[in-house]
Amino acid sequence: MKLLIDIGHPAHVHYFRNSIKILMAKGHEIILTAREKENSLVLLDHYKLKYTCTGKNLKGMIGKFVSIIRNDFKIFKVALKHRPDLFVSFSLPFSAHVGFIMRKPVIGFTDTEHAAINQLITNPFTDTIFTPLCFKKDFGKKHIRFNGYMELCYLHPNYFTPDPSVLDMMGVKKGEKYVILRFVSWNAEHDMGHSGLNHKTKLQLLKELSRYTKVFISSEGELSEDLKQYHIKISPEKMHDVLYFATLYIGEGATMASECAMLGTPAIYVNSLTAGTLEEQQEYGLIYGFKNSKGVLERALELLQIPNLKKEHQNLRKKLLSEKIDVTKFIVWMIENYPESIYRLKTPAY
Repeated sequence: MKLLIDIGHPAHVHYFRNSIKILMAKGHEIILTAREKENSLVLLDHYKLKYTCTGKNLKGMIGKFVSIIRNDFKIFKVALKHRPDLFVSFSLPFSAHVGFIMRKPVIGFTDTEHAAINQLITNPFTDTIFTPLCFKKDFGKKHIRFNGYMELCYLHPNYFTPDPSVLDMMGVKKGEKYVILRFVSWNAEHDMGHSGLNHKTKLQLLKELSRYTKVFISSEGELSEDLKQYHIKISPEKMHDVLYFATLYIGEGATMASECAMLGTPAIYVNSLTAGTLEEQQEYGLIYGFKNSKGVLERALELLQIPNLKKEHQNLRKKLLSEKIDVTKFIVWMIENYPESIYRLKTPAY
């Protein structure tokens, strides 16, 4: 089978990279298209995945509209050359539009309920939409739920083994505590009108937490001068090792908070946006959610005083993993057995 998989964000590389390698090893042909966003191309190069870059998405409403036309056109050119049998993405409109035009089936994955505009321009052109079981929206007959999270595509123990050498790269001694702060750029469509940590709280966190532990900052956007000295200098593919060994995560990034839950690292998520996945992970006791800065510093200091905090979260992680599926294995099975797999998933009594 020929698949065209479209990549729009660094996280999407991780969602599909294991499935891609397994499918290729089984003789399937994978065509990749990708956007130049943050470290997405760096990651694709690191994992030795060949791709066609369609460019960098432009900012502003007019820019976004121009980007849609440009991305659609470039993916269409690639698709005309390779003639894929199936289009797959993490709910991206561009490949969905092209698949629809070429009358080929389109499969989309999503776990982001509040990406309403993206859903409006993507879902009508998508044949099947996969979401985690805890997803709070219903997309009707197109919708299939799976009992897992997208982060398990690459952080499930079947695919992820933490590398302690990352500690030397960071200048952290074995057993030494450190905290990761994560700030987002707030440029995404679904971020409009929402917020997380204010600048005052960021400075307070750095000042107070530095008394007890090392602090590193990971940021989507440019950091202000008073924060730059804390910026983590690490290869993007090593970030999951960094998160695994961290004592605590505090951040506005939903994906990174969910990644910490998969890794058994305590996570304080600060964002007025939420999602079914994050709420379920809070129920497991793996994430502590805040709508704004109020109470974040106090909670962080409280958690750092718990002697067995990391061990407790590792036990909670084991419970979560025992109740969820290997999502990569599920994706490979679904694609290899398409379209019968869709019929079977929609017909439990089959």
